[in-house]
Amino acid sequence: MGVKRLNPVTPGTRFRVANTFAELTESKPEKKLIISIKKSGGRNNQGKMTMRYIGGGHKQQYRIIDFKRNKNGVAATVKTIEYDPNRTCFIALIEYTDGEKSYILAPNGLKVGQTVMSGTNATPDVGNTMPLSQMPLGSIIHNIEINPGQGGRIVRSAGTSAQLSSRDGKYAVIKLPSGETRMILSTCCATIGTLSNPDHNLENKGKAGRTRWLGRRPRTRPAAMNPVDHPMGGGEGRAKGGQARSRKGTGLKGHKTRNVHKSSSKLILERRKK
Repeated sequence: MGVKRLNPVTPGTRFRVANTFAELTESKPEKKLIISIKKSGGRNNQGKMTMRYIGGGHKQQYRIIDFKRNKNGVAATVKTIEYDPNRTCFIALIEYTDGEKSYILAPNGLKVGQTVMSGTNATPDVGNTMPLSQMPLGSIIHNIEINPGQGGRIVRSAGTSAQLSSRDGKYAVIKLPSGETRMILSTCCATIGTLSNPDHNLENKGKAGRTRWLGRRPRTRPAAMNPVDHPMGGGEGRAKGGQARSRKGTGLKGHKTRNVHKSSSKLILERRKK
């Protein structure tokens, strides 16, 4: 765990801050748990660009992650900790006692040979999945379901975690990484622990080419466009002033985009920090 600063032997390594990947124990993924990814380059079925700034990138394979963890009462042993190009945190390959293998999101501190379990009989240890109704108050959790049986939907990025604050009737009160406090049904499941790779935010790619390897093309500033392309384009020289606008003309920097009639608004007790 940690990052390393590379020696400036080339312009691309002068500002490079890379991950040490000290936690990883395997470099090749499990063949039965990967599928191919077809890249669109931001084009639709007619070949027309519908999403800008997408294209290129290294060939990747998708690792099938078990977000549901619904194999209750069956113990599993952690076999490897691996890198996943499709997400910021690391993943762990586990093997159940009946021989089935699956990938899960690797929490921080999970070691090879450790046993994990899911279900109501699981203990609140790192890597175990259990309903929110069975967890001790104050537990640090991740991979949280929003609807029972749906599988984890929130708190899945590197180094993130939420906290189980309290319980109110059939709901559990969760404090999310954004600072938002909301209620989730107590029958929903979550996994104990903080996600791995907490130093991901300290990394520095060092050069523009590394971003191209990730499939991201250069982004054009709106002020550098023509008026026909963007509301903030045009003008003589470096024109400034006026209200910041999106490409479609809606306001930015404080313009609320959430639907005020959204049904889940009543479950949010405290909004995220601005």
